[in-house]
Amino acid sequence: MAAVVRGAARSSAQPRARSAAKAGAAKRGKGQGYNPAKLSAARRAGLSPASAVSIAAAVVVLGGLAIVATDARVRAFAGRIGAGLDQQLIAQGLRVQTLTIQGATPEAQADIARATGLYRDEPILHLNLETLRDRVAQVGWVKSARVVRLLPDTIVVAVTQRPTFAVWEHGGKALVIDNTGHAIPEADPAHFANLPLVVGDGADQAAPAILPVVRAHPQVMDHLDALIRVDGRRWDLRMKDGSLIQLPASGEDAALIQLDQLDQKSRILELGFERIDMRDPSLVAVRPRETAPPGQLVANGA
Repeated sequence: MAAVVRGAARSSAQPRARSAAKAGAAKRGKGQGYNPAKLSAARRAGLSPASAVSIAAAVVVLGGLAIVATDARVRAFAGRIGAGLDQQLIAQGLRVQTLTIQGATPEAQADIARATGLYRDEPILHLNLETLRDRVAQVGWVKSARVVRLLPDTIVVAVTQRPTFAVWEHGGKALVIDNTGHAIPEADPAHFANLPLVVGDGADQAAPAILPVVRAHPQVMDHLDALIRVDGRRWDLRMKDGSLIQLPASGEDAALIQLDQLDQKSRILELGFERIDMRDPSLVAVRPRETAPPGQLVANGA
């Protein structure tokens, strides 16, 4: 059985707008959301509400002119004015200085910040928030996202993050999955050794149904190494000592209750076995572990 593939660390991204680690949680305290009133107090005194409205209106007009213009000279004229307006926006403080990410763990924040594509000092009014949201939604960590623009200089990305549920191994690769079987490619399996390991084709989609059943039997979980999907229809439980428990295609909970009863009588999970076949609900077949390979003599101590 192939071992879990450990991914290499990703290289750092280019300098971009400050991440949530500095601009979000560290500024506002653990668990506290962004406060528009507090942020507005930090705005530069040189930007009046009237200036912000007039500049925003100019951006809209120029954008419309560039879209409807068919003459190359008109488009070029609009482009020259737009370039000058960009400089005015920057001079007035309407430029990206802060990126705040909410709802994400430290592991996910760097991937989300990288996906935004934001750079410090780009004009904040030019940003398409829908496009920005779509970029963030492509990150495996993210279940849903929304983006808010707080003038003069802050972009807030609020996400609902996918929970880490299990590590799925197949085809010589390993991926962290959430509780719906959705893969989180950015998550390094090496950092989630505490998660259950599920193995085989289709194990990712079937894991959300079987894992709660197995977790309801703590004695089995204590000895469990991996759950192996067999023929897309049932599971084998591979234990830490290499033994195997073959579960039926349905009624897994009833089979595990039988196993609990057997363990209470004979401590079989502690003493060890080669295989327990529970595929037939009417019969439990236990194959003891051989103390020596067939034909090999075991010497007695003097």
